[in-house]
Amino acid sequence: MSSEIESRNWNRKVDERGVCWLTFDKHDSSTNVLSSETVSELENELAQLEAQVPAALVIISGKDSGFIAGADITEFGDLDDATEVTATASRGQAVCQRIADLPCPTVAALNGFTLGGGLEVALACDYRVALRGYKRCMGLPEVQLGFNPGWGGTVRSVQLLGAPVALDLMLTGKMVSPVEAEKIGLVDRLAEPGTLVESVTALLAEKPRPKRASFTQRLLDLAPIRPLIAKNVRARVRRRAKPEHYPAPFAIIDLWQQFGAKGREAFAAEAESIGRLMVGDTSKNLVRVFFLRERLKKLAPKETRISKVHVVGAGVMGGDIASWCALRGLDVSLQDREMRFVEPAIARAKKLFSRRLRGPGEAEAAEQRLTVDLSGDRVPEADVIIEAIIEDVGAKRDVFRKLEAAAAPDAILATNTSSIGLEEIAEKFEDPSRLVGLHFFNPVARLPLVEVVKGEKSAADVVSRAMSFATQIGKLPLPCRSAPGFVVNRILAPYMLEALRAHEEGTPIETIDKAATDFGMPTGPVELSDRVGLDISLHVTESLCGVAPEALRKKVAAGDLGAKSGKGFYEFKDNRPQRAKDFPAPDKTLQDRLILLLVNESMACFEEGIVDDLDLLDAGVIFGTGFAPFRGGPIHYAKQAGIDAVIARLEDLAKRYGTQFTPRPGWRDLAHGR
Repeated sequence: MSSEIESRNWNRKVDERGVCWLTFDKHDSSTNVLSSETVSELENELAQLEAQVPAALVIISGKDSGFIAGADITEFGDLDDATEVTATASRGQAVCQRIADLPCPTVAALNGFTLGGGLEVALACDYRVALRGYKRCMGLPEVQLGFNPGWGGTVRSVQLLGAPVALDLMLTGKMVSPVEAEKIGLVDRLAEPGTLVESVTALLAEKPRPKRASFTQRLLDLAPIRPLIAKNVRARVRRRAKPEHYPAPFAIIDLWQQFGAKGREAFAAEAESIGRLMVGDTSKNLVRVFFLRERLKKLAPKETRISKVHVVGAGVMGGDIASWCALRGLDVSLQDREMRFVEPAIARAKKLFSRRLRGPGEAEAAEQRLTVDLSGDRVPEADVIIEAIIEDVGAKRDVFRKLEAAAAPDAILATNTSSIGLEEIAEKFEDPSRLVGLHFFNPVARLPLVEVVKGEKSAADVVSRAMSFATQIGKLPLPCRSAPGFVVNRILAPYMLEALRAHEEGTPIETIDKAATDFGMPTGPVELSDRVGLDISLHVTESLCGVAPEALRKKVAAGDLGAKSGKGFYEFKDNRPQRAKDFPAPDKTLQDRLILLLVNESMACFEEGIVDDLDLLDAGVIFGTGFAPFRGGPIHYAKQAGIDAVIARLEDLAKRYGTQFTPRPGWRDLAHGR
């Protein structure tokens, strides 16, 4: 290297060929993110390059964790003025434009995570070379935080990829692997491990024509065609998100329809759009949810000592827990009474592996990690043993009596019970301190939360290791105390019960479910009951609420168990509920009956010490029940609505519908800062 200029976060070196290698290595961080400081330094670096133009510029990362993981989200809390946000976005656009305007070839050398603003920096370069071997690590995920890309991404992604592909990336926020990125035209070349610098050098020697969208793709950006495409895209997006709940995807479509990813006006409108969105409640709450997720991830370190898992019970829950652990790289043995009970679980596991593991030999390797062990011979070698049989305390005690005797002294003994207190199960244990709860949710592969349940006698180190295990397999661990229903079922049971009460009063099930989905819940409570299984709903409701609607009892007695039997409160065809086309629109009172009961029960969980942190409680309800993320969690929702207003509304509902709505004392404590 012939010359060198250093700054705190960027290292600029020019080699003997005149190529400038600008290395981003954020100080005191394991990950490169774009902060105010790092952007200021990048501006200074670009000024140097503009004054003395190199033969070529290569932007590369000094981190093993990836290229650039996007903006520093910790700075978002300081942005409360739309004009200020717009100015910040315009500054980022200007930085990217300076890269694009350099009169020399520019290359982004991508090793792993290239997200948000990081990808927008890469898009400003003439070429992108990505290191092969990473899973999905590249994308524009801003929509998941409630805003649009703001450093030119809504323009340059369309210019490079064409509207259909670019809009799909932005509207879903999905990530793609380097291999997928090459196929769609996002990167120009793939480098084999250890050859990133060499691949960049070879590309610069060749100087191929920079990629851009094809002529056919560019035709879709013509003004007469854009409204037709935009209408169809909006309709698809509206099926999974409402504009009043999630305005960002609709803003992205509007930007493209109006400007077709052309001209200075497109960049200016992008910056103004992100300014409006970032200061709105939806974005603020989604950023809050992001930090709640990160907090759950960091509650316990990944436990690298755990390598072998044994699961007892090959039903839907047990089988899917086993397959998920195998997917995550652990050796898993699955036990049940007979092979016929295990075979459906193995079949589901193969489908999961083929869907999630796309690399050469990955699915086959996962299949090898999942073995059948009908006799329980592998129990002594397991690091974690999970019981996932029927919800019967006697049966669970019998299983654990054998497991405790055979298990290694330091093995974690865990139950996946959803409603039985750990103290009841541990009654026959020689050492009840060994038992913890690991309550997964169905479907295991989709729902991220695991309730890590501490019984009265559970040892602290066992709970800690169980938390680490949940983190190791990519789940979000929620620590909670053993109590009927724990957190999620405790909160959902009265919510579903109130829905069925409203139905018995004469309200159509479609109206009830729409009241919940209008609020932002992913599924209405009646459909949720059908999805869970009406037999399970009946058991949970009776166990936790002490009562059950007669309509629910009759359905179960008739064998109408919901989606799994093809008929419950709804009839199901192709696993889809058949709804009446015409039904009365829900009113605010019905919505309040459902949502405020759930919110009030959330406060009860905090009062009773089931979860001792209100933010963690919000996180658990969001990730465990699907509580509308854009609301920020039930407690946060109550704060935004006004605690006094929530108390008054609950009191009114209690007078009209029953004592289940009596406001919990914790609301007044919260209102007075106690």
